[in-house]
Amino acid sequence: MIIDCHGHYTTAPKTLESFREQQLAAAKNKLPLPAPDTLAIPDDAIRASVEQAQLKLQRERGTDVTIFSPRASAMAHHLGSEATSQDWGRICNDMIHRVCRLYPENFVGVCMLPQFPGVPPKNSIAEIERCVTQLGFVGCNLNPDPSGGHWTDPPLTDKWWYPLYEKLVELDVPAMVHVSSSCNPNFHATGAHYINADTTAFMQFLTSDLFKDFPTLRFIIPHGGGAVPYHWGRYRGLAQDMKRPPLTELLLNNVYFDTCVYHQPGIDLLLKVVPADNILFASEMVGAVRGIDPETGHYYDDTKRYIDAANLSAADKTKIYSGNARKVFPRLKLPVRA
Repeated sequence: MIIDCHGHYTTAPKTLESFREQQLAAAKNKLPLPAPDTLAIPDDAIRASVEQAQLKLQRERGTDVTIFSPRASAMAHHLGSEATSQDWGRICNDMIHRVCRLYPENFVGVCMLPQFPGVPPKNSIAEIERCVTQLGFVGCNLNPDPSGGHWTDPPLTDKWWYPLYEKLVELDVPAMVHVSSSCNPNFHATGAHYINADTTAFMQFLTSDLFKDFPTLRFIIPHGGGAVPYHWGRYRGLAQDMKRPPLTELLLNNVYFDTCVYHQPGIDLLLKVVPADNILFASEMVGAVRGIDPETGHYYDDTKRYIDAANLSAADKTKIYSGNARKVFPRLKLPVRA
């Protein structure tokens, strides 16, 4: 069993995007927002959107299940208002539920949160509770910067976030730290903003006692942890200078990394630096990097190739491909296959 812990619905029908444009136009012009129930997308359109994309790539690349969430860049929490975020989050999460219902052996849901800059994270509790308890989702994506690149909300370790963390612990679900689109021209969304956020979240965790307050809280830092594996010595040294515990004691019972790293040397470094117990297989297909690497002749985001080629024991490969996902996502119920 190979579980891909990081997939987004990047191929959703264009009707969904059109609804979003209408919603944001209405919010900008202070007109009534379009009602969510006016969005009509038939099941056949959903099937067409994944059959020649995520499902096709699952079959070709030999993966089994994708933990699936709304398109990250389309969360765009900085646009509109809290009301538009509430409607948009519910709509996008319902679309994920429909994909999972149509293909229960291939997709498991993770929700986006209806965040908005300056709005307390506790206002997202109702939606994550709905998604987990009613729709069967196994986790959420948590945006540490709903402002879209200006970082106006408190750090992830601030008590501002604690009511949401209390709910995550109660539901026993993890959060993937995942920003959305960038409205700051200094930060390219997928090339800079994503990687900056991953690195920033790790440093916030390092400087806090968050996991003393929430010893069972679990975070996944995607995209291989941003700059973290490359600068592991820096972070070890900073923790030492700050009289903090060693990283293995301070963070690695609660923080995990995925394998959305798109070349062999990068994956090899991740595997050498971060313990296998803290790495979850992921590809983010169809995502930020969709082309073929001219040096290898294979798609950059075919990350299974890198794990297969790595110098790993069979036990460690099993952990990375499925064991760690089952540990981090305890609500994950997978189908029994022949």
